[in-house]
Amino acid sequence: MVDNAQLKVLAAKARLGAIIGTYHAKSGHPGGSLSAADMFTYLYFNEMNVDPGNPQMADRDRFVLSKGHCCPSLYAVLALKGFFDWKELEVLRHVGAMLQGHPDMKSTPGIDMSSGSLGQGVSAACGMALAAKLDKKDYRVYTVLGDGECEEGEVWEAAMFAAHNKLDNIVFIVDCNGLQIDGPVAEVCGIEPLDKKFEAFGFDVAKIDGHSFDEIADALSKAKNTKGKPFAILMNTVKGKGVSFMENEVGWHGKACNDEEFKLATKELEDEIARLEAEL
Repeated sequence: MVDNAQLKVLAAKARLGAIIGTYHAKSGHPGGSLSAADMFTYLYFNEMNVDPGNPQMADRDRFVLSKGHCCPSLYAVLALKGFFDWKELEVLRHVGAMLQGHPDMKSTPGIDMSSGSLGQGVSAACGMALAAKLDKKDYRVYTVLGDGECEEGEVWEAAMFAAHNKLDNIVFIVDCNGLQIDGPVAEVCGIEPLDKKFEAFGFDVAKIDGHSFDEIADALSKAKNTKGKPFAILMNTVKGKGVSFMENEVGWHGKACNDEEFKLATKELEDEIARLEAEL
């Protein structure tokens, strides 16, 4: 197990990777990538059974990024874990590059499902969980959604499917950063009370601070111990977390830094990494 101090360093590096990738691409989605970086880090370094040396290992745990546009920090975590070289981030979204603007299971080691059309990834994750049940396999399935994505009807069809089939081997993780491309989620199409909705659809639910590794660990432990029904983790996060001028700013949903912004963002993150490493 990686301790919290080391996880904080890794998550800060993942955020830096997301900024590097989107800057070199001159496009992408940094805001939601930064808000979900802590969960990605914990899943790949402490929770999931995966092997960078054997990405297609039959009994690996599966991960589906249903909000596929937020892949830059997921790519950074995969690079930190050893699935591919960190330098790949510098050609994000370039023609012919391994890493594209949405996850591609055919070209990227560590990606279990191509995703990007909101609502569809979580449905694929449910199919993986059902396959594990039918094949009597012990692997678990984790899927991360955006809170804005929960406006999609397909999310709730998948939720019904998961509960109907008693998929206690799947965890829906909703990144509740409160912002989507058109503005605050509550103003675009309010989804609250999200916990009560998931409970009504047959889930057990945990609400957590998505930037607290202790709370992430506790929620994932509860999910493993829940039997006969699926589990949902609603994690309150800050969009743009870790870069001061991006935090809680909807405009950073889908644009890359210019040269000056890149210098500011990388300095903040590099300073944070240095501070955290000094505390190890």
